[in-house]
Amino acid sequence: MTWKPLGATRASLWQGLDARTKLVFLMAVTYLALLWEDPVCTGALVAVVVALSLGAGIDTAFLRRVMRFTWPLLVLVLLSHGLWNSTMGHTILWRAPASWWGIGGRVEIITEGLLYGLVVVFRTLTLILVTPLTILTTDINSLVVGLVRMCVPYKVAFVLSATLRFVPLLVNEVNNIIEAQRLRGLALEKMNIPQRLRIYSRIAVPLILGAMVRSQQIEVALASRAFSGTPERTYVHESVLRRADVALIALCAIVSLAATWLRLTGVLGGFRALPY
Repeated sequence: MTWKPLGATRASLWQGLDARTKLVFLMAVTYLALLWEDPVCTGALVAVVVALSLGAGIDTAFLRRVMRFTWPLLVLVLLSHGLWNSTMGHTILWRAPASWWGIGGRVEIITEGLLYGLVVVFRTLTLILVTPLTILTTDINSLVVGLVRMCVPYKVAFVLSATLRFVPLLVNEVNNIIEAQRLRGLALEKMNIPQRLRIYSRIAVPLILGAMVRSQQIEVALASRAFSGTPERTYVHESVLRRADVALIALCAIVSLAATWLRLTGVLGGFRALPY
């Protein structure tokens, strides 16, 4: 039986890449997202990450859930920049009519602020989506080996892998608690948001207690096996860089260096107020 990465619906070329290659891609995309301040460049970066996520077999339902939970924050960020960020310019796109009581003639949306807010939105989406693209399509064991091969201390790599393994357990625990409440007649679908928040706050107590019990069990299991954290060990999963891995790593390095040079010279990547 082959291992299927969490969140992936089918095998793909991306899943076959080495963990180190995906980590390099993660660092390169993060660097570009922080480097660029142009809405076109950051928007194109989001499009690339989304296309790779779909091509890598990431479940589209997972992507929809991510967007459903993040869109209120993104809209708030966009509006806050549009209303108050005038550091990039002060071209008024819209102003509240004078007849509007209290805010008439005072509230205005700034074109440059709205565009920079769009940059922040694209940047946030990139950072949110590139992490599942790297983690959910990689075997945890291969990820640990890849981190060790990148000279990351084994204890740090082990803690990261244990955390990633722990998250699905917590999600299953939450689902079990909610299912038990539904069997007792609790209908979450018929509740409004404040009522749901109260229910979820009550779920937090048994969830935290269960997590503490599981962490103690893991501690006992590690102590009984004399866990030392030394990287001098053999690994079942090998980490081998193939041609595709080398090509993608070289591409990430070239794109990062070129983007840095273009940004420093002012050719590409800097903020520009587009015609509105």
